[in-house]
Amino acid sequence: MTARLADIVDPAFEVLAPAENTLPFVFNSPHSGRVYPRAFVEQARLDFASLRRSEDSFVDELFADVVNAGAPLMRALFPRSFVDLNREPYELDPRMFDGRLPPFVNTRSARVSGGLGTIARVVGDAQEIYPRRLSVDEGLSRIDTYYKPYHRTLRRLIDRVQARFGMAVLVDCHSMPSNSIRDPGARADMVIGDRFGTSCAAAVTHVLEAGLRARGYMVTRNKPYAGGYITEHYGSPALGMHAVQIEINRGLYMDEPLYARSAGFPRLKADLDAVMGEVFAAVGTRLMPPRAAAE
Repeated sequence: MTARLADIVDPAFEVLAPAENTLPFVFNSPHSGRVYPRAFVEQARLDFASLRRSEDSFVDELFADVVNAGAPLMRALFPRSFVDLNREPYELDPRMFDGRLPPFVNTRSARVSGGLGTIARVVGDAQEIYPRRLSVDEGLSRIDTYYKPYHRTLRRLIDRVQARFGMAVLVDCHSMPSNSIRDPGARADMVIGDRFGTSCAAAVTHVLEAGLRARGYMVTRNKPYAGGYITEHYGSPALGMHAVQIEINRGLYMDEPLYARSAGFPRLKADLDAVMGEVFAAVGTRLMPPRAAAE
């Protein structure tokens, strides 16, 4: 799927479903959307390429083969710079809107302060998206039209998997700019986020990290990305619901200025397929209830 403009984004997301759901996993790619609403692009002060700087280009394709393995993959089609699904429903910056926001809106989170709320104020290196304020109605409409249906569907997917297998593991798939970690001593190819051990069983994160390291990747845990709203909101190991975030350095698989796949894409995709196979096997033997594992 190439980036393009559209009058509306319909459908707003896709669930790529396996022929048979044989794994207690759900994969999610909330930031790989590449269909940009025409009205959004026209009202922005930035050019199209700049608006794409928040996009997790091709991440959904990197993980697409999990569907053949037996797990669903959900992906947004609209871009993160339009609506960010990895935020609370109402993290909004009052400086962006012409009018008073409802009292239930969270206007004080660190993400809002940084310009990266549910409706982002900036992309890239703090580049302002809009030349003027938005109406409150427009902001709330985006949330009602795009954000809420996405999360309702994601919740149903997770609940369905948990009902079938007695547990569910959500893998939230993201990418990071190659220059996002500026400390040379902390350079990473991958960052695994499990909210410092609170959102996912160690049996998942340990195997994921070990598999990536065995293939030569530099991996860090929770720094600088511990997992966002999705990981925190859906991860509840005590209830049999696990959530782990994986951030992939874009320099491994794409030409960042051109928004194009690089020669490294096939190797990375093959490595991720192999590592996820190891994770699938580990979860089947270590976490699944005995009855479900035997089915």
